[in-house]
Amino acid sequence: MLWKSLEFTIDEGQKVKVIEIPVLEDDSTYHFMIRIKLESYIRTILSEKEQKQIYSFKEYLRKELKWTDYCNVLKIEILKNNA
Repeated sequence: MLWKSLEFTIDEGQKVKVIEIPVLEDDSTYHFMIRIKLESYIRTILSEKEQKQIYSFKEYLRKELKWTDYCNVLKIEILKNNA
């Protein structure tokens, strides 16, 4: 899995960095969904009163997506019986 990060400056001059953004192929079934979730996440970051410097998009996806979708996007292999 390839990851990318996004760094931008808000109106007050503070730099904000969003890390752990999964890179998906254009023909992936989850490409559009991840793109929309990223846009929504950036809007919520900009609307916060006090911004942090670093945000994790992977943590945001863990909270927002169903677990099966999250595993399919990140291709996480779950070990059976915790083995």
